[in-house]
Amino acid sequence: MTIRIRKGAAALLAGAVSLALVGCADNDATAPAPAGSEGGGTVIAGQPDVNGDGKVLIGVLSPGDINDNGYYESFVAEAERFATDEGWEVIKRGSVPPTEALSAARALCQQGVDMVALGASELKDAIPASEEPACENVAWYVPSSENIPQTPQIVISSDDPNQSMLAAGYAAGLLMEENGDTKAGFVTGLEVDFAINAARAFKAGIRMVVPEADLVITYTGDFDDSALAREAVQAQISQGVGVVYPYLGGATDAATELANEGGALTLTPGTDRCSSTAPTFDISVIFDPGAYFAAALTLFADGELEMGTTKVWQIGVDPYPAIKICDATPEQTEKMDTFVADVASGSIDTAAEVERLGN
Repeated sequence: MTIRIRKGAAALLAGAVSLALVGCADNDATAPAPAGSEGGGTVIAGQPDVNGDGKVLIGVLSPGDINDNGYYESFVAEAERFATDEGWEVIKRGSVPPTEALSAARALCQQGVDMVALGASELKDAIPASEEPACENVAWYVPSSENIPQTPQIVISSDDPNQSMLAAGYAAGLLMEENGDTKAGFVTGLEVDFAINAARAFKAGIRMVVPEADLVITYTGDFDDSALAREAVQAQISQGVGVVYPYLGGATDAATELANEGGALTLTPGTDRCSSTAPTFDISVIFDPGAYFAAALTLFADGELEMGTTKVWQIGVDPYPAIKICDATPEQTEKMDTFVADVASGSIDTAAEVERLGN
């Protein structure tokens, strides 16, 4: 079942630039360096002060609200935390439209940054600037949940959304099974590929535990509009959902608060918020961009970050992505651990399960 809440062209345009999820001040900001990259690359001389001006300046561009208490904020917060520890500086800009990504990146290079970091893959149109004279020898960090071509000038950090979202659904299914629920809700913004695919994988994961389960999907048209998100959550609670997944940006907390009031279980869109008390979450779905970025910054600080490489983060292999049932029973913990291990080993084919159960 799919519901769409429309608010007009202006809201759709605003939503289009606000989220890339595969949404938090509570997350663990430290992350071990990745075990390795795919392929060989080149280390820019002089890291981290690649331009040799005696200081290290990190430029961060984000397509979303960098004060959203969630996915986008975690990326910028990690950059600032790391920079403070190292004595570096950060230039940050949020809510960058994709149409302005290229010019925004050029502006950062002209300000003498040592690294350009994109907060999400919607800003991929900035990447051609990495080959221009103004950005020569600048390190580039690019997160990707889609097929962004590898170039010698950038390092890509990637994961498979099918893994985290199928696991999120499986965790939700375990809680639904315990409560006797057969209906869940998924509230997101624009009806675009990454959101559609996330919903499919989430549904498939639930049905691996509760085969008869149904998922009510609502596209509000805006990832950050709290009023629309609350309207969607209220409608879903009225339909009897036992779980609400606010797959949102800046509207995450408003949606979750209403779900709490309605007695529905909730999940996080990217970060660990099991310790949050206002609102509360029952499952943390952790594909934290700040944690991924921390690993790259650690290598950069050590002079070891290789351009022209891709790090693919895998559930059950790397620290992130990960799924955390906040108050799991021992049996639920055991089942979740087995599921993650089976995904990591290939015993569970995530793409096949999404195709089989996600429609």
